[in-house]
Amino acid sequence: MRLDKYLKTARILKRRTVSKELADNERVYVNGKIAKPSTDVKPGDTIKVIFGYRELSVRVLSTPKQVNKNDAALMFEVIEEKLIKKEDVKDVLQD
Repeated sequence: MRLDKYLKTARILKRRTVSKELADNERVYVNGKIAKPSTDVKPGDTIKVIFGYRELSVRVLSTPKQVNKNDAALMFEVIEEKLIKKEDVKDVLQD
């Protein structure tokens, strides 16, 4: 499944366009590498999303084409979620 679609389907981000925009701005990583919106995501992959002053890392558990709202949280497990200080945002993006 495409990265931008996965982030929307799993309800990590609200809209696919937001997923695409973050990936285009190099704020999404799959398995430690900068990812494009079209990057293929499969179970076992690790996704890191940096949006605003938050950094969220998740492990992909499943990639169903459609899922209801209640089951979306079963598509991934949160590895780490943290707030980033304003002055540290550029440093996080360069890692």
